[in-house]
Amino acid sequence: GGVFSGWDEATRTYDTASWQYDRDETGRPRRDPSLEDPRCIFQQVRRHFARYTPELVERVCGMPRAAFEEIADRFTAASGRDRTGAICYAVGLTQHSTGVQVIRTAAILQLLLGNIGRPGGGILALRGHASIQGSTDIPTLYDLLPGYLPMPAFGPDTATLYRYIASHRTATGWWTHFDQYIVSLLRAWYGEAATAANDFGFGWMPRISGDHSHQGYWLDMADGRLDGLFVMGQNPAVGAPNAALERRALAQLKWLVVRDLVEIETATFWRDAPEVTAGTMRPEGIGTEVFFLPAAGHAEKDGCFTNTQRLLQWHEKAVDPPGDCRSEGWFVYQLGRRLKDRASRDPRPHNDGLRALTWDYPSRGPHGDPDMEAVLAEINGFRTADGTRVDGFTDLAADGSTACGCWIYSGVFPSDGRNRARDRAASGPSGQGWGWAWPADRRILYNRASAAPDGTPWSERKKLVWWDAGRHEWTGLDTPDFPRRTAPGFVPPPEGLPGDPAIRGDAPFIMHDDGLGWLWVPKGLKDGPLPAHYEPLESPVTNPVHPRQTNPVASRLERPDNPWASSPDPRFPHVLTTYRLTEHHTAGGMSRTLSRLAELQPALFCEISPELAREQRIAHGARVRIATARGRIEAHALVTPRIRPVVVDGRMIHQVAMPWHFGHAGLVAGDVANDLIAMSEEPNVRIMETKALLCRVEPLGRRPA
Repeated sequence: GGVFSGWDEATRTYDTASWQYDRDETGRPRRDPSLEDPRCIFQQVRRHFARYTPELVERVCGMPRAAFEEIADRFTAASGRDRTGAICYAVGLTQHSTGVQVIRTAAILQLLLGNIGRPGGGILALRGHASIQGSTDIPTLYDLLPGYLPMPAFGPDTATLYRYIASHRTATGWWTHFDQYIVSLLRAWYGEAATAANDFGFGWMPRISGDHSHQGYWLDMADGRLDGLFVMGQNPAVGAPNAALERRALAQLKWLVVRDLVEIETATFWRDAPEVTAGTMRPEGIGTEVFFLPAAGHAEKDGCFTNTQRLLQWHEKAVDPPGDCRSEGWFVYQLGRRLKDRASRDPRPHNDGLRALTWDYPSRGPHGDPDMEAVLAEINGFRTADGTRVDGFTDLAADGSTACGCWIYSGVFPSDGRNRARDRAASGPSGQGWGWAWPADRRILYNRASAAPDGTPWSERKKLVWWDAGRHEWTGLDTPDFPRRTAPGFVPPPEGLPGDPAIRGDAPFIMHDDGLGWLWVPKGLKDGPLPAHYEPLESPVTNPVHPRQTNPVASRLERPDNPWASSPDPRFPHVLTTYRLTEHHTAGGMSRTLSRLAELQPALFCEISPELAREQRIAHGARVRIATARGRIEAHALVTPRIRPVVVDGRMIHQVAMPWHFGHAGLVAGDVANDLIAMSEEPNVRIMETKALLCRVEPLGRRPA
C-alpha cells in the first residue's frame, strides 16, 4: 500500500519497533554469511527492489529503457578489486520530499558494489559554497551541536545530562565515546563554571521546542510569533521557498538585522519589494525596523574554510575591509560581549548560562577583531588543568578535564604554531600535507573497507590501508579509519566488550554499533528502513508504483499563503524545476552587482523545449509568463533541445527550468523564481522540494487564470 510496517495514519508517524534486527542471545544482530536466509537483509533488499525493473524505470521516470540499462551496465562495471566508481551529487538529489532516501539509495548501491572506503569510490556531496561543510560540522543547523551531536529537545530524555547521554550513547561502536564529546563541548562553552555538580552547565543549553527549521520559523514569523531576526549570508527575499510569503513575513517583525556586502532585497523589502510595487504592501504600514550592517568579504578576514571533502584550509586576510565593513567574527564576538555585559547586570537565573559563557578571545587591530586562530585552538581542544592542547579526539575525557569546541576537528591545531589547516605541502595519493581533513586527517572515511577481510589490499592498484602483521597495526597511504591495533581476524568474545573493542576486525563501519554498513536502516530515519518511490508533492501523474501518492511523512505545510496544486492539476500541466548558473551566486547579492557577471547573464529566463515552444507558440527570446499555485512571474524564453519532454506513464510531460538568482536589486534584475516554489519539509532534514513542482508556461498576452 505504499507504507512500511508500523505506520500510524492518525499521527503520520512510524513505530520503528518492527524495523529492528533480530538479535542472538548476546544481543548482536543475527548474521547469515550465505545470504540465503529469506529474512536476511540481502534477500529483503532483493525482494523490495524487484519491482523496480527497467520497464518500470521507463514508465515512471521517462528514461528510455535502453539508456537506463547502458548507464547501469557502465556504472556497475566500475566495481571489483581493481575498479571503483563514485557518485557525486549536488542539491538536485536532495531538494525533494524524498531527498534523504534518494541519497540512501546511492549509499545502498555503493555498498553493494564495494565502492565505499576505497580510492575513487564513495559518495561526494558537491557544495555551492566554500564552507557549507563547515557550517554543518560546526552547525548553523537548529537540531545539531558541533560534531553532529544532537541538539537536546524538551522532554524527559534531556532533563539531566545523564539522561541525555544515555539516550544517545551506544554500548558498542565509536559513539560509546559520546559522553566525552558532549562534556568537553560544555567545558569549552562554560569553562570553570561547568562542573560535575551542575551537569557541566547542560541545564543552561537551549532546548528544541518546535520546528525551528527555516520553514518553521518563517511561518512563525508570518503569524506574528517572532519579534526579530538576524540575516547573515542569506537573502531570503529572493533565495528562499515561497519568497513572496517570506517577504510578507518580514513585515511582521519588530526588528531585522541584515549583514551583507551590498544592500540586498531582504534589507530593502519594505520599500521596493514586488508587493510594494503592486500596491499590496505599503511602506507606511510596515513596522519592521531594519538595520543594515556592511559585511567584510572573504579576502578581508582571516578564517578557515571546510570544503566538500571535509578539508580544513586556512586563509589569510589580504586587505582590510573598507569603511564600516566588519567580519562575521567581529560582529558575533562584539555582540556576545555586549550581551554578556548586559547579563552581568541582571542577576536573574535565566542569565546564568550567558554569564558563564567563555567569551574571552584575544582581539587584534583597531576594531577589536577576535583572533580567529584562538577560536580554532578552542575548537581543537585543550586540557583544562594547564591549557595544553590535545592531540586529537582520543585524548578527550568525560570528567571535565578536557574542553573541545568540536570533537571531529580535534587535532587540527595540536600546539602553538602548528595550525595544520595552514599546511600546503601535499604528498602521496591521498593529499596529506595540504590542509587537514576531519577526523584525524583521514582523507577517505571507512577506509578499512579498502582491504579485504583478511587485511590485505583488494588490489595493488587500489590499495589504501592494510594490516601490517609484523607491527600488529593498520598502516597505509591514509590515516586508518579503524582501531589501529584491532586485527582483521578479531572476534569479540560471546559475552561482549564495551565500546569500539566490540567491533569485529572485519567490520569497517565503526560509527555503527555493529560495525556494519546498513543496507537496511533500523533507526534514525522517519520514512522507512529502505527507499521507496513516491511522487513529488505536486505531480502531473499518479504514482504508478504504490497507492500512496507521496512520501507519507513529508509535510506540505499547506495554508492559505502556501497553497498547492492537485496531482495532477489541469491548470498546471508542466513540471517546474530550478537550478543555478555558473555566472551567478545563489540569491545574486554577490554577482548581480558585478558588471562582468551581470553582462554574462543579464536576464531571467525559463528554459523550455522546442516541442513546448511550438505547442504554446512561443518564440525564442520572447517574454513568457510562468504560473504555479503560489503566483506568477515573467521571464524570457530560452528554447533549447537541452531540456526535453519525457513520456511518463504514457503521457507526454513538458519540463520548464529556471535559475533562481534574480531579484529587483543590482545591475541586472528579474522576477523572483522562488515566488513559484512552495514551502515544504522532507521528514528527516526538513529540506524543501524545489526540483519538481507543477507550473504553466504561456506567452504574454494571454489572459491569466
